[in-house]
Amino acid sequence: MTSEQESVQEIVTPRYTLNEEQEKKEIIRQYRALLRSLRPKLKKGDKELVRHAFEMAAEAHKTMRRKSGEPYILHPIAVAQICIEEIGLGVRSTICALLHDTVEDTDITLEDIEREFGTEIAKIVDGLTKIANVIDNNTSQQAENFKKILLTLTDDPRVILIKLADRLHNMRTLDSMKREKQLKISSETVWVYAPLAHRMGLYSIKTELEDLSMKYMEPEAYRDIARKLAETKRERTRYINEFIKPLKEKLTAGEFDFEIYGRPKSIHSIWNKIKKKGVTFEEVYDLFAIRIILNSPPEKEKEDCWKVYSLITDEYNPSPERLRDWLSNPKSNGYEALHTTVMGPQGKWVEVQIRTKRMNEIAEKGLAAHYKYKEGTGEEDRFDKWFGQIREVLATPTTDGIDFLQDFKTSFLAEEIYVYTPKGEVKMLPTGSTALDFAFAIHSAIGTKCIGAKVHHKLVPISHKLRSGDQVEIITSHKQKPSEDWLSIVVTAKAKNKIKDALREEKRKIADDGKYILQRKIEGMGAAFTPGNIEEIVHFYKLPSQLDLLYKIAIKSIDLKELKDFHVLGDRLEPPKPKPVVIEHNHAADNHQKTIPKKDSELIIFGESSDKIMYTLAKCCNPIPGDDVFGFVSTGKGLIIHRTNCPNAAQLLANYGHRIVKTKWAKNKEISFLTGLKIVGLDDVGVIHKITHIISGEMKINIAALTIESSEGLFQGSVKVYVHDKEELEELVQRLKSLQGIQTVDRFDAEENK
Repeated sequence: MTSEQESVQEIVTPRYTLNEEQEKKEIIRQYRALLRSLRPKLKKGDKELVRHAFEMAAEAHKTMRRKSGEPYILHPIAVAQICIEEIGLGVRSTICALLHDTVEDTDITLEDIEREFGTEIAKIVDGLTKIANVIDNNTSQQAENFKKILLTLTDDPRVILIKLADRLHNMRTLDSMKREKQLKISSETVWVYAPLAHRMGLYSIKTELEDLSMKYMEPEAYRDIARKLAETKRERTRYINEFIKPLKEKLTAGEFDFEIYGRPKSIHSIWNKIKKKGVTFEEVYDLFAIRIILNSPPEKEKEDCWKVYSLITDEYNPSPERLRDWLSNPKSNGYEALHTTVMGPQGKWVEVQIRTKRMNEIAEKGLAAHYKYKEGTGEEDRFDKWFGQIREVLATPTTDGIDFLQDFKTSFLAEEIYVYTPKGEVKMLPTGSTALDFAFAIHSAIGTKCIGAKVHHKLVPISHKLRSGDQVEIITSHKQKPSEDWLSIVVTAKAKNKIKDALREEKRKIADDGKYILQRKIEGMGAAFTPGNIEEIVHFYKLPSQLDLLYKIAIKSIDLKELKDFHVLGDRLEPPKPKPVVIEHNHAADNHQKTIPKKDSELIIFGESSDKIMYTLAKCCNPIPGDDVFGFVSTGKGLIIHRTNCPNAAQLLANYGHRIVKTKWAKNKEISFLTGLKIVGLDDVGVIHKITHIISGEMKINIAALTIESSEGLFQGSVKVYVHDKEELEELVQRLKSLQGIQTVDRFDAEENK
């Protein structure tokens, strides 16, 4: 045994009783695999540094275990392995990955890491430690922390890349966690981390994060699609081979150095198509994409990709609106490729992606590969500009962490469009941006004075949504100033912050009048006009800040007569004691809101609760017994019950983890719940009678509303019914589907069909 092996064995001899030898061997095996992956990147002295980091981490974590029961050190090793193999990072990142949990979870301090490995590594580990504590609490402190992380990200993107590797490994090993923890982590992943991976150009990691999140948030749909993909694998492979054959011949004849293969779309993207387009699995036309990867010299890349496009479209007819040209205009995360969708054999649409080896490496490894190719060019690219925009937004003070996270998501993690100025400069903006966003992107002073725009020389309002390729000229007026409704027009964080600043300034001017009115009132009551007394009044009126109080007083939307109940002690104001609230027991038949005794309720709520629990069923998803649900403690409305697959669930679970209550149903056949079904089928005589006969006649279910519209031989109906639980609803769906001529029966949420 070499001295290095002895040293490793010595370090990882923890005090285990179970399978001690096997665990020791497994740790050494994984550490050696890590070194093998890193070998091509090792320079003189690097191996010793990596070993030192591993020994430090193994020693620090030696008494710790993961929820699955395995030694904790296997997690940092796995994260380091992902950094090397799947993201393409090097030695420094490996060291940071090995140490990423030590400062947060063990006795090792940041000073220890700086002393042993230097400032650069200590800074990254500090960023990783901060990121671990932030995403889910709604306090201004959290917002500040999140900003610090993003500043670290813009200084050193490795923080985010290692964090993504950490999150990916946690998602891959989420099985051993409790259900509510799985839901929270999955929501956070799909809400923040998958878009972040996409933005960093890590497409395969983004896809895997989305698929794994779906596995826990939508287990039934996930299993169903996975099963169907497995069942159709042989048939798909046969089809791909048939599709590829003539293309291979043409590419070989054209003397291209190429690879060509098919790959199935991810479960999550298939699920999205099914939901958005309202189709079945069998009707999702592009279940797979064909990828052609060319080995071309840099100066011929574009030319070769277009030549290949020409060969493909000679063989198969393309769909003109499905051409995506990211060669002329790469995405700001560096992604370059040519995508086209063509009509293949048997009348099936197939997406074909054309890229070179360099482009493919950037698409797979994202930022790390992007920088490798950029070294030495010295030019500021789109990634640098993106970081610059983030820095600009971070420099603006905001108070609410959740708002900040939401704005960050829509501004920086969304897909992008590119828009031209009148002089032909390109501006990258998130999808959904308006003319007003564009005005603020040029300059804040232009944004605040914007009254309209010209798109391709045609006049449009400030709310006009821009599309890629638009050329936009902004029209301004010195009389214009921002108003509250502007906030709902813009999507970029920069525009939102600048509008809020302008509104705050305006509010301050008006609030000055309120200040004098309040001062007279307080002094008239015999108390002093002090910050403490003003704060008491702010709390009394349940307002977020002093500015809001003074503003509302100035515009007379607050009645100061209510202050008569205050007591004056010396020069201090004492608020009146709140009156006790009595919650009445109420058997509301429609179940929209009720107070229920815990013992015989149809909801069992785990956690602290009194004998009576006030709850409301969320209107956005109309849960019914049997649905997978969670409770959300909202301010003012008590407990709101949402389905875990509700459109708002990901945001609530990811952002407000501390306000989520674990909730489950108990059987209660007395109460009915309102839910809706969409029915589509052939417009046949007596079809409505058949539908209503099954619902009311056979199943004795009450109908709350029924609308049917028919057109050109098809009918579309929506029916709202009162059911007792999910089982009853599922039986109803099956019976309706078995009727002749009925094509689809789908549950809809209340808001969808208002």
